[in-house]
Order: sequence, then C-alpha cells, then structure tokens
Amino acid sequence: MAKKPKDVTVLHGHRVITGPELRATFVEPDDAVSNRRRLRRRILHGVVLVLLLSLLVAGILGALAVMNGQIKLPTPDEGQAKASACPATTFDYLPPAKVKVNVFNATSRAGLARSAADEFKARKFGVGKVGNIETGYRGVAAVVSGAAGQAAAFTVQRNVPGSDYFQDGRSDASVDVILTGDYRGLAKPELVDQTPGLLSCPRESRRITDEAQLPVTPTQTAKR
Repeated sequence: MAKKPKDVTVLHGHRVITGPELRATFVEPDDAVSNRRRLRRRILHGVVLVLLLSLLVAGILGALAVMNGQIKLPTPDEGQAKASACPATTFDYLPPAKVKVNVFNATSRAGLARSAADEFKARKFGVGKVGNIETGYRGVAAVVSGAAGQAAAFTVQRNVPGSDYFQDGRSDASVDVILTGDYRGLAKPELVDQTPGLLSCPRESRRITDEAQLPVTPTQTAKR
C-alpha cells in the first residue's frame, strides 16, 4: 500500500502560514490608503491657504502704511525733481551790484543778520530784508533763490563758503541767505573765487532735519 504524501501545510498538528498569506494579512485596505492620501492633500491645502492669507494681510498692512504716510513710494515726478534739484549749469560770477540779497538769522546770536548784511553792502551787494527766521536746515548757511536767481545765488555762495543752495518757486532774481549754526563769517574779499563754476547743493555731510520747511520764509522781520 502506497504511503500518503506528507502535508507540508501542517506541522505538528498546526497549520503553516505561507508567505503570500502573511503578506496579504499586513496589506492595508484600499480605504486606509485612500484616507492617508486625502489627509496629506488636506494638510497641503491648509499650508497653502495660510500662506495666501499671510500675503493678503501683509498687502493690506502695506497699503494702509502707504495711505497713512508711514511708507513713501518714489514717484517719477519725485525722481525728476531730485535729479534737477541741483542745476548742472556753469555760472559766471556777477558784479555784486546786480545781486539783491536778503539776509536772515536762524541762530540765537544777536545781530548776526545785520552784521552779515553790512558786509554784503560793503561789497556792493544790494541788500533787501534783514531779519529773523526759523528753518529745519542745519549747516553753515542756506542760499535760496528761484530759477531766475541762480546766477546771483552762485555769486552769493562764493562769498559764503560751505553754504548749500536750495531752489524755491519765486519768479524774481532775489537771493535769501539763511545763516545757521556753523556760520562763521563771509570769505575775505581777496579770497573770493570769481571764476565760473557750479552751484553747491546739499551734501550728505549737511544735515536737513525737516526738508518740508525748505524753502523757508521769514517768521518775523525784527533785526538780529
């Protein structure tokens, strides 16, 4: 009688689990895999939404800052104004008699405007107003004129070493000289450079505390 083949799926009375059956036991159901994918998509969408909301809030805050003046954006007009603020024209030194100058004292030193005006007169300059003034400019002296008075302003600057030129909207050729804290007097007549040259505009070493106050106007005409 032939011997019955041994059943390899049974060992000592216990059923042996095959490899395919074992792998099938640990395979995730399709629903579990699908749920994990949906969770990852939701997390990704949430991150993207938070980033978009952050950009939106930042844009709104930036717009409010611009509207409130906390952030100033440059405009083409401002760029052109800055580019043309200091004339590139070469000016000749004018005869002082052709220059009308107004002298203002922005310091606490009494009599400063009058003494400077007397010096200008001694050099044959025409002297107009002499008085007090308040200004945000800090330096030696601010020389202010309209476009028509630039040559006259150049002549005045050569007599006031270290001064800075500012242009305002006046239509005549008059020039204002605003004496400030670092002013120590006019150049000696024999040392005044009378060769052609350029106007000297504010340099980085000059401190302008409030540009909105320039060009300035006299606050009173009492003499100092």
